[in-house]
Amino acid sequence: MMSSEKTNNSRRDFLVKSMALIPTVVISGAGAGAIGVATSATAQAAPTSEPASGNTAAASDWKPQFFNDREWAFINAAVARLIPADELGPGAKEAGVPEFIDRQLNTPYATGSIWYMQGPFNPDVPKEMGYQLPLVPKQIYNLGIADAEAWCQDKYHKTFAELSSEQQDEALGLWESGKAEFKQLPASLFFTYLLQNTREGFFSDPIHGGNKGMVGWTLINFPGARADFMDWVERGRTLPLPAGIN
Repeated sequence: MMSSEKTNNSRRDFLVKSMALIPTVVISGAGAGAIGVATSATAQAAPTSEPASGNTAAASDWKPQFFNDREWAFINAAVARLIPADELGPGAKEAGVPEFIDRQLNTPYATGSIWYMQGPFNPDVPKEMGYQLPLVPKQIYNLGIADAEAWCQDKYHKTFAELSSEQQDEALGLWESGKAEFKQLPASLFFTYLLQNTREGFFSDPIHGGNKGMVGWTLINFPGARADFMDWVERGRTLPLPAGIN
């Protein structure tokens, strides 16, 4: 990951083009792709999260239920670099992605309660064989953030949130590529989950905490969650964009 304005624009450009081809992402299934997923063999495709319902507060008003203060600062800083705000619109932080991730980590998705977790686990088998790691999402976030912060302290002598944008991009790039050494889990695995959940939060229905103001849908001209289009089809009327479940 690079830090120049050109890089941010190309990153957002690629996000727009790729997500415009995959409208089903708003249901919360993002898969592995878009901005750049870890290539390490140890980085498993993360099962998509299950939307957590409830009322949505403003991004600045949300009080984290899963993350502690240090983890919350990390999440806010990290998602702000994965999908940065630019001239095209708000980024992941402004869209409420930290709230989305925090809420997802208080659902059955976070504990892997509906996954087969008995083992044996073999991360080298084809993805068709299913999830092959002994860690569930809440563990990946707890261990991953702890390792990421320890790595930042060792390399930069600062927390991730205290780093410059250039340093944050450098760190994310090293985690993505698997070149950084984490102690408790592969850095690329943690990056894969963080990136996938960031995309999910940016493009999910606002009822789940992210995509506030439907900025993600507006970015890709997705019409939103409509029951039908009978009032607009073949009537020469402009379709108002977008509409959420609420």
